Amino acid sequence: MRSVEEGLLLLRCRLGQAVRPLTETEYRQLVAVLQWAKAAGMQGKITEELLRSYGVESSLCERALTLLHRREVLQRYLDSAPEISVLTRLGEGFPQRLRALGGDCPPALFCKGELSLLNTRCVALVGSRRLYERGSAFAAHIGALAAKEGLTLVSGGAVGADRIAQEACLRAGGSVICFIPDAPTRYPVRKNLLLCSDEGYELDFSSTRALRRNLYIHALGEKTFVAQCPLCRGGTWSGTRENLRRGLSEVYALHDGSEGIAALAMLGAVLLDEFPVELSGLTPSELSIFN
Repeated sequence: MRSVEEGLLLLRCRLGQAVRPLTETEYRQLVAVLQWAKAAGMQGKITEELLRSYGVESSLCERALTLLHRREVLQRYLDSAPEISVLTRLGEGFPQRLRALGGDCPPALFCKGELSLLNTRCVALVGSRRLYERGSAFAAHIGALAAKEGLTLVSGGAVGADRIAQEACLRAGGSVICFIPDAPTRYPVRKNLLLCSDEGYELDFSSTRALRRNLYIHALGEKTFVAQCPLCRGGTWSGTRENLRRGLSEVYALHDGSEGIAALAMLGAVLLDEFPVELSGLTPSELSIFN
C-alpha cells in the first residue's frame, strides 16, 4: 500500500480506536497544505510548525499528527482480519463510479468476498422493507434478470426489497455487491457475494452509515430500480431523491399507483408499467411516461 493511501486511512478511519478522524473538509484542507508545501520545496517530515505556517489551526494540527502517528495501529488493524480487503479511493481497483461522488466518496472500502465484482457492470435495486406482492415479485425479477444478463446487482442487504432481489440474483447464479452499515466480519463468506463497509470492518450499525450507504448503492449502479417507495420517508425515498437530484444513475420505478412513486416520477424517475424483459437495453427516452 502506498504512503498516500496509508495517510488516508490514518487520517480518515478510526482503525478500531476511540478517536475522532478528520472530516472530509479537514482532510482536504490538510492535503492542500501539503501540496502547497511540496510545491514550495518543503518536502520531508510533517511537523506542527509546517502546518501552522500554512494557516492550519493548532487543534487540527495536533489531531492530524496524533492520527498520523498510528502506523503500528494500522498494521495491527489490517493484520487482525486477514479475510478483509481494503481499497482506498487513492488506489487501483477502486470503483470510478464511487469516485464521482466527490466529497461524499468513501475514503476506503473494507470488503469481504469477491473483490473483482467492484469493477463489473452493475445495476442497483432499492425498495421498501415491507412490500406488497407485486413489489416483492418485481424485486425478485430484477435480481434474477441481472444474473441472466451477467450484471452485478448492488443492494443494501436490508429486509424486504434488498434481500429479495439479492437472494433471487444469487439463486440464479448471479453476483451481488452488498453495502452494509455494520461489520462485514459478522457475515459468512458466500460465493458471488461481496460485502462492503465504509468506515471499518468491526463497527456496529448506525443510522448515519445506513443513509450514507444508500448513496453508494445508487452511484455504483448504472441503473437503479425502485420496488415500492413511501412518500417523503425512509432510505428508499431519501436515496432515490438524492440520486435524481445529482444524476447518479438512471432511475426506473415500478408504477404501483402510490404517492411515493408518483413523486419520484415528477423528480425524473421513469415509470415501468410492466416488469422489464431486459435491463441492459432500457433507456429513459424509450420509456418516457408521456409515451
